Amino acid sequence: MAEKATIVVFSGDLDKVLAAFVIATGCAAQGMEVTMFYTFWGLNVVKKDKGPIAGAKNWMQKMMGMMNRGGISRLPLSKFNMAGMGRSMMKKLMKKTNVAPLSEMLAMARDLDVKMWACKMSMDVMGVAKEDLIPEVDKIVGVAAYAAEAQQSKINLFI
Repeated sequence: MAEKATIVVFSGDLDKVLAAFVIATGCAAQGMEVTMFYTFWGLNVVKKDKGPIAGAKNWMQKMMGMMNRGGISRLPLSKFNMAGMGRSMMKKLMKKTNVAPLSEMLAMARDLDVKMWACKMSMDVMGVAKEDLIPEVDKIVGVAAYAAEAQQSKINLFI
């Protein structure tokens, strides 16, 4: 049985998500079974890059969806975002130094059989429906499923 690694992706910041994917793909390339659990702002990584969220049931969720549009290409930097200019600079630096963009890292993670789970409670709070998520998401689960997976893991990270 392969060793396991679990990563809670709480952040929706480009630099932190980049670190999560580098670690996930690195562990998977070493033969580990990796699960990424997307919660709260981390859901932006696995939300479709589209208009209003389908699951919004009240004005607060609709407002949150408008202010917090998803899509892996929209993630801001955690520092020096400067209205998106920092994100643009980081993407150029990544390209210049041969670091794959997040969209390719996500595809690489899938190719390495990294499991991608979305947090049910966070989706409910934020008004995110299953149809708002990209098809790469394997499951929508609660914290108990994540905790059971983490319990069996050699590595457990919160990013």
